Amino acid sequence: QVQLVESGGGLVQAGGSLRLSCAASGRTFSGYSTGWFRQAPGKEREFVAAISRGGGFMYYADSVKGRFTISRDNAKSTMALQMNSLKPEDTAVYYCAAGSRTVRSTRECDYWGQGTQVTVSS
Repeated sequence: QVQLVESGGGLVQAGGSLRLSCAASGRTFSGYSTGWFRQAPGKEREFVAAISRGGGFMYYADSVKGRFTISRDNAKSTMALQMNSLKPEDTAVYYCAAGSRTVRSTRECDYWGQGTQVTVSS
């Protein structure tokens, strides 16, 4: 079992920045690929970004490429998502996730955090 806890959400104006963090506990964090997903009201949960076990490979949704940066620190069992140039359409609940595969779709995720709200005002 892996327990994931997100933090860092909040309210920000368009063009601003936020940094989300995900703290993991339980089984060895470095044994899992990890990623971020988001879900806006009335919409399905969607992929945002993922990072490989060792941190050498990162993947991004086209909608956030160039604005968001995913990172992880296996020694601290943490993962982060730096979000810059935020847009109102980035408003959603953001979830961190972990899985034994690439974690680029919801079906590949074995563990989920509880989510943190990000609201971007125009």
